[in-house]
Amino acid sequence: MRVTILFLLRTSKKRQNGNCPIYVRVTHKRKRIELATGLFAREDTWNTANQQVEGKSIEVKSINNRIRKIHSNVLDACYRLETIDEDFSVNDLKSELTGVSDVHTLFELFDYYIKTIFDQLGTGFSAGTLKHYKTSKNRLKEFVKKKYKKEDVNILDVDYSFIADFDTFLKKQYRNNLNTVWGYHKHLKKILNIAVSLDYVLKNPYLKFKVKKQETKREYLTLSELKIIRTKEIDIQRLSIVRDIFLFACYTGLSYVDIVKLNADHIQKGGDGGDWIIVDRTKTSTRCRVPLLDVPKEILERYKNYPVCENKGLLLPVLTNQRMNSYLKELADICHIKKNLTMHVARHSFATSVTLNNGIPIETVSKMLGHTSIKTTQVYAKIVDEKISKDMKKLKAIL
Repeated sequence: MRVTILFLLRTSKKRQNGNCPIYVRVTHKRKRIELATGLFAREDTWNTANQQVEGKSIEVKSINNRIRKIHSNVLDACYRLETIDEDFSVNDLKSELTGVSDVHTLFELFDYYIKTIFDQLGTGFSAGTLKHYKTSKNRLKEFVKKKYKKEDVNILDVDYSFIADFDTFLKKQYRNNLNTVWGYHKHLKKILNIAVSLDYVLKNPYLKFKVKKQETKREYLTLSELKIIRTKEIDIQRLSIVRDIFLFACYTGLSYVDIVKLNADHIQKGGDGGDWIIVDRTKTSTRCRVPLLDVPKEILERYKNYPVCENKGLLLPVLTNQRMNSYLKELADICHIKKNLTMHVARHSFATSVTLNNGIPIETVSKMLGHTSIKTTQVYAKIVDEKISKDMKKLKAIL
């Protein structure tokens, strides 16, 4: 056990009578706490080297005896804690010395926020967000158990070193890519921000720790590729259904989870007298308002009296996500499209080829996609700009 005990005079807190408070600083495992001793001394009588008051008066002797007693009490507290847990922290020591246990733990705060998310499901948070925070909590639990041999840690112990070690754990133990690692850090950073708001910690250690996020390539289909899929003769019923669901997503921008739940109530008349899809996004609970184009209108009409849809009260016979993505690979093969078709690609195609490339303002696209921030939509605008740049370079080469 390596513990450093230092007594120091706080001259910055000098009283009107010239006395300054004496503090005890305890350092353990490169972390420290400072506690008021309740003792005072004048600056000109304090011996910094010997950590005691100089003089021969009864008062001076009493103060020095008290300092030695406090030193002894600190050591005794350390030994007591060590018998319980060899890996005790300075915060454990603080609670032991003061008799006040104001310890708040990392997973206590995680549970607090997870409950907040659960209580606001459908109004401010989605089931997806709840699932992600639970996953982050479990991953952190694995890390804490492996690194610290504990079930939980004091929130004050979640410092720069903790974050850096967690970062290494994610990359080495799980070989997570940059964006997955970024997601875990995002959640931990949020929990620490809550700790700051509740005055459990002074500042968020993420102020100094920077997490990198890799910009991912968002695959999308061109209008000509969409036409190929739309006009392809398909005799296999399951592929025909999958083609319709995929195209519906391409021309509405809705995600798989939102298409699955579509029913007649989600089709309403807009201010222009036309049919609109009005639905709250499952992921963000943000309301989407999308005018129906001819292609999705035709698809909805096709399944109007479809038995599966009538029985379930839904607009489309959507298969499971796993089967959808599996059949989409077959669809890509028979259409001779070299891109990996997924429901995400459909949504990206709506954002780029169907809307932005046709001059729809980014603010409008953002609303239809149900983005909570236009920054998210700007990723698609960047893709469009890159394509324009490439097309112009080709033109320059010809001219």
